Amino acid sequence: QVHLVESGGGLVQVGGSLRLSCAGSGQISNTYVRGWFRQPPGKEREVVAAIDWNGGNTYYADSVKGRFTISRDHAKNSVYLQMNSLKPEDTAVYYCVADRKFTLPTVGNPLRGDDWGQGTQVTVSS
Repeated sequence: QVHLVESGGGLVQVGGSLRLSCAGSGQISNTYVRGWFRQPPGKEREVVAAIDWNGGNTYYADSVKGRFTISRDHAKNSVYLQMNSLKPEDTAVYYCVADRKFTLPTVGNPLRGDDWGQGTQVTVSS
């Protein structure tokens, strides 16, 4: 069984920053592909960012490029999402995800979503 626990969400003003953390435990390799989905209110879930087994390859949605940074710590089996210059449209529930693979695909969806955290709310107020 895999456990992914997010933390770091909250309420922030436009232009502010938040850092999301996701700690993995259980039957999860610390080198699996990890990433973040988000689901804005009333909208479809979307991939935000993903990172491969050693952090050498990353993916970002166009809407967050230059503002968000994904990173990982193998020793802690954790992944992080540093979110800067936040906008109201970043308001969403953010979900940590782990895929049982080690590299990001060159085509298609960067994340499958094999295992999910419970989600953490991020609200950006204007």
